[in-house]
Amino acid sequence: MNKKVGLASDHAGFELKQYVKKYLEERGIPYNDYGTYSEESCDYPDFAHALARGIEEGEVFPGIAICGSGEGIAMTLNKHQQIRAGLAWIPEIAHLIRQHNDANVLVMPGRFIDHDTAREIMDEFFATPFEGGRHQKRVEKIPVHE
Repeated sequence: MNKKVGLASDHAGFELKQYVKKYLEERGIPYNDYGTYSEESCDYPDFAHALARGIEEGEVFPGIAICGSGEGIAMTLNKHQQIRAGLAWIPEIAHLIRQHNDANVLVMPGRFIDHDTAREIMDEFFATPFEGGRHQKRVEKIPVHE
């Protein structure tokens, strides 16, 4: 991996994001943390948009985002045309969002998975290449072209 991984969370995902940082540091993977920086209540869109801009501007790739359910931060990230954020709560889903959807942001539900599961999900996400082929044309149809 030749770029920094971008990180974002809200207060409900903060604790798991701290674990993600440790995971990345142990593997020598650099990262940029776009917030939040505490467990104080906050709004996930603020940090999702910052991460999305970081990916769009080439500062980071890929991204990892976490909120309580994972849904809100994923919805926000996916408003950006260049973002393909996929929610994974088991390693098999992480595999498929990379293999079939070329996800560039892994989203995890901070209130519903433990550290061991998060580690397995990240291992799978980072190890799985995009398959291309029949999936390429589908991924190309995701952005809105008006």
